[in-house]
Amino acid sequence: MSRMPQTPLRRGWTTGACATAALKAALLALWDAAPDRVSITLPRGEVPVFDVAELRQGPGWAEAGIVKDAGDDPDVTHGALIRVRVVPGGAGIRFRAGEGVGTVTRPGLPLAVGEPAINPVPRQMMEEVLRDLAAARGRDLDAEITVSIPGGAALAAQTWNPRLGILGGLSVLGTTGVVRPFSCSAWIASIHRGVDVARAAGLSHVAGCTGATSERVVRGLHDLPEIAMLDMGDFAGGLLKYVAAHPVARVSIGGGVGKLVKLAQGAGDLHSGRSQVDFARLAADLGVAEVAGMRTALEVLETVPGFGAYVAEGALGEVRRRLGPGIAADVVAIDRAGTIVGRAG
Repeated sequence: MSRMPQTPLRRGWTTGACATAALKAALLALWDAAPDRVSITLPRGEVPVFDVAELRQGPGWAEAGIVKDAGDDPDVTHGALIRVRVVPGGAGIRFRAGEGVGTVTRPGLPLAVGEPAINPVPRQMMEEVLRDLAAARGRDLDAEITVSIPGGAALAAQTWNPRLGILGGLSVLGTTGVVRPFSCSAWIASIHRGVDVARAAGLSHVAGCTGATSERVVRGLHDLPEIAMLDMGDFAGGLLKYVAAHPVARVSIGGGVGKLVKLAQGAGDLHSGRSQVDFARLAADLGVAEVAGMRTALEVLETVPGFGAYVAEGALGEVRRRLGPGIAADVVAIDRAGTIVGRAG
């Protein structure tokens, strides 16, 4: 993950907000006049304005596109075109997955298997726009709404969607409509959905790892399926808190000694910009005075015999404290090359 900048950052808008704005533009083109810009009201009352990037219509349908602006957040969908086609009529409000929008194939998500991956809050936002415009113009509320994200299938490969069983493209996300730079809310939400999907699949053992190398090591040790592997990253606290509330029988945690020593010292967020190793505390615990002047956990690992085992045991204690009773746990600590230097539990 990128280091969080120290300068003020610009907010952006979620795919759900962009889809809602695109739907409004399409409905206005169909029922009124083609707009250049549209505003929508977000769940918390904010009223952003969006430029309409494209607009097409034909007999009984209209389609509009909004280019997503994620602000200064390193969002994979920044700059993507969010396109919505609306066809009034039929029975009820129906959502469809167009090009680049995924379909749910596994239980455990807030949408039924077979549904387009358009999350509940974006659906509500779009339904409200449709309801308000239809009521103001005396129109029928029934409509088919198709959301597309050109190139979304390729972008989805950079997200957690394939592991969550969302196939064929991206999800249309957002609970507030606002993207707050480096808030990491989407990452933590994906961890939660990963736990939900694993539980729904009946798995009793899941694993959270800090990166690809530790994930490969832990998965090989326990012969776990891909669906059991949770993309924990730096958010050990977020994972453990959610599993404590939504338990499974066993949790494995894997990571490099630099990350896991911070977990052992009580940190829940292991990012280098938000937590640091307390080397003075390490020196006292290990009884090695020179450790207080060291700068990296790897330097300690090279100097102090048994440091990897110490880290694994300490991290296991913190994992158990956060999980509470009734959930078995183990920890695997590795060095930079992926060699196991400590195991506990």
